[in-house]
Amino acid sequence: MSVVGAVPFMRPLHIRSPVSQARRHTLPASEFRSLSPEDAISVFEIEREAFISVSGECPLHLDEVRHFLTLCPELSLGWFEEGRLVAFVIGSLWDQERLTTDALTLHKPHGTTVHIHVLAVHRTFRQQGKGSILMWRYLQYLRCLPYVRRAVLMCEDFLVPFYRKSGFKVQGPSRITVGPLAFIDMVYPVRGHAFMRRNSGC
Repeated sequence: MSVVGAVPFMRPLHIRSPVSQARRHTLPASEFRSLSPEDAISVFEIEREAFISVSGECPLHLDEVRHFLTLCPELSLGWFEEGRLVAFVIGSLWDQERLTTDALTLHKPHGTTVHIHVLAVHRTFRQQGKGSILMWRYLQYLRCLPYVRRAVLMCEDFLVPFYRKSGFKVQGPSRITVGPLAFIDMVYPVRGHAFMRRNSGC
């Protein structure tokens, strides 16, 4: 923006009113952005509360959250309301169509598959459709990444209908087990939506 064009927009800043000052420091009501290692503790607190009460296991421990947010922050997405994290997705790259145990801790920079490790919503914001909205936005974002061919995840049986509504398809029983827990592998064909990229603004 040129200096001349900026001048008219600067004038209100000279009006010293309490209302104007308050507005300048107001956080956005709703914001979506990639996460960083600085968000790790907030992420883990939401994840721990969401998963420990249901399955007794967290998909990612705190050091693993930091690990992935350091290596591939661009494959995460957080939903913030007035600066507070209310929901998030964390992913990493994988180089196979199906998940193995190594996929739980490794990021393969040259992979074409996004492994979605975890999607979680803060307890006070559940039952509002935020999980579905966040997943939709995340998948839209993946369509803009030319190297991504598919997104995969593993989940317990009771979550299969939720992910089906987002467009995932069942691949079959997962090769991975965690203690007594068994999982279903699911896949979303990002490459199959290449035609949508042309009109998506990517």
